Amino acid sequence: MAGTCNRAPALPRRRLLGWLAAGVSLPLAAACGGKAAEAKSFPIALSEAQWRKRLTKAQFHILREAGTERPFSSPLNTEKRKGTFLCAGCSNELFDSATKYDSGTGWPSFWKPLPGAVGTSTDYKLGYPRTEVHCADCGGHLGHVFDDGPRPTGKRYCMNGLAMTFRPA
Repeated sequence: MAGTCNRAPALPRRRLLGWLAAGVSLPLAAACGGKAAEAKSFPIALSEAQWRKRLTKAQFHILREAGTERPFSSPLNTEKRKGTFLCAGCSNELFDSATKYDSGTGWPSFWKPLPGAVGTSTDYKLGYPRTEVHCADCGGHLGHVFDDGPRPTGKRYCMNGLAMTFRPA
């Protein structure tokens, strides 16, 4: 099949529907999403064994395998103190607490990251494009960004709490 994961090739509608009915959509989506950030080079690069030693099993699943925690399961979802949210993998400063808000989704949400703190890539894991957010320093998967957030940016950075730590001011 020609094309890349970031741009869907032109397919006759009937063939596409046939593939979807045959169950091809999930393996195709998995091949195109989930680990997009790993293809890039990052300032902090560790082996899989080093990441497993540094992170808990749950943190490894989220940060290195693009997993997602259960909603309302992270203590960081209700964190209200002044401070900074850091990458749990490399301690890169990601979000200022002044940009955090309660989105009602069950995950810590922010309307703006710190300058240069995160990168994005396109994730097709669910079969449609979403904007994945990863740490700019280690490439760890943090969550996704959506266009339904508050002013002034209109963005909702919906992050996994296990992908972050909090440093009080």
